[in-house]
Amino acid sequence: MYDEAQIREAARAVVCKLLGHPVGDDEALISAGLIDSLAILRMIVQLENQLGASIPTGSLQPDDFDTIELIVETVKRVIASSP
Repeated sequence: MYDEAQIREAARAVVCKLLGHPVGDDEALISAGLIDSLAILRMIVQLENQLGASIPTGSLQPDDFDTIELIVETVKRVIASSP
């Protein structure tokens, strides 16, 4: 099982890699136009690779990835509900 710190570190690393610079945990990503839907898919794949976990996308919405804080909460929820 992953703790919040591991997920947060992975989310920060993935977002920084996608954008080319770090962002604050509460900085808007999607609503500010920094990332688009294709970048979200890349982010999910990279998070899966870093965490070694599956993140099913069927029930996720783009808003689930608008900030690092939301990414952490989304990944925690999805991993906790996985069989």
